[in-house]
Amino acid sequence: MINTPRISVRPDHPDFVDLDWSRPISEWTSSRLVSMPEGIHRHPVVFVAYSQGIYAIKELPIRFARHEFETLGALEEITSHVAVPVGLVERPWIDKDSESSGTVITAYVSHAFPYRHLVSGHDFGQRRDALLDAFAGLLVELHLHGFYWGDCSLSNTLYRWDASSIEAVMIDAETSSIYSQLSKGQRLEDLAIMELNVAGEMADIAAEHGVSIDDADLALGSDITARYVTLWDELTTSLIVTAGDHYRIRHRIERLNTLGFAVDSIDLIPVDDGVNVKMRVRVGGRQYHSERLRQMVGIDTSENQARSILSDIAYHEAKVGSTSATRRSVGTMNWRSQVLEPLIDEISVDLPDQPVYQAYCDFLAYRLRVATERSRDVDNNEAYEAWKAAGFPRFKGSDHPSTEQR
Repeated sequence: MINTPRISVRPDHPDFVDLDWSRPISEWTSSRLVSMPEGIHRHPVVFVAYSQGIYAIKELPIRFARHEFETLGALEEITSHVAVPVGLVERPWIDKDSESSGTVITAYVSHAFPYRHLVSGHDFGQRRDALLDAFAGLLVELHLHGFYWGDCSLSNTLYRWDASSIEAVMIDAETSSIYSQLSKGQRLEDLAIMELNVAGEMADIAAEHGVSIDDADLALGSDITARYVTLWDELTTSLIVTAGDHYRIRHRIERLNTLGFAVDSIDLIPVDDGVNVKMRVRVGGRQYHSERLRQMVGIDTSENQARSILSDIAYHEAKVGSTSATRRSVGTMNWRSQVLEPLIDEISVDLPDQPVYQAYCDFLAYRLRVATERSRDVDNNEAYEAWKAAGFPRFKGSDHPSTEQR
């Protein structure tokens, strides 16, 4: 009997038919296998390399595989902070409840790494605040779109440097569900599961470093929840606007944009016999700055990288004196051709293993530092030579890994 798998693959990716689907992935010996730094997995995971890129293959019972593939696909429509599903493989000759009856294939999350790469000693040290913000922001964004995680943890998330911040990417949707809207009870349950899981992970880290459980960072999960509550309230609390104070509507939108959230719609509901209005906002994905940068100059970056690069565009336009909408467009294109692209070319040669836009943001931070120290404007050539001579220092505290990791 020939064991023939059922392979469903999205366009523009390999067909994966050259892999040995007759055996569990833990027994593969394919030359396509690559070793990548990874976190703790509930199910077997391997990485394979093709000309189109690197892919993660996770093996699990087919009903869970189908569910995860479909859920990741649905989430991909609303956020960039999830692993991209590429394929689903079924082994119909194997019992459907068997661990090896199905596999999910996802695109490799470039330049990402597991949370343990952020650990300093037995905790996260100076990176703690950045991790808290990234994790809370991811959970808020997912909950806003009706996503109930069900097994939220540090291990089910990947991280990558995002300018001076950290970006969190959800990679495990096996236990999740998507609703039109989450109730407060569902959100609180997800947070409670997260706190329990994170406490266990921090206890494990402490034990690995020979630290007493009393000294483990068991409050990390509750601190994530506190930041989650603050951000959730900012995004969902209605605003009462009195007559003559309509400028507060604009300020509210600007504040939400600053947090990285695009505003999809605004409802203005008359209250107090029509004297005042209640403002309700529906926010979209946490990609406001990255989408704006994409529209302006056609480059794709993460959210905080985009924020940093947009500031550089504004700095350039202020120097060249753009004033009208037309001149602004010309100034932006000049920035891309005269500023960004030459520097990107140099960075690609000098730092070939680094994510190029993260490195560019590192350069911008160093340029500002040099200008501050010298109390004068510093042009890009001068700043780049100084950055290079100093060994390409990065954002303070980032210390990002030198290789791509998943």
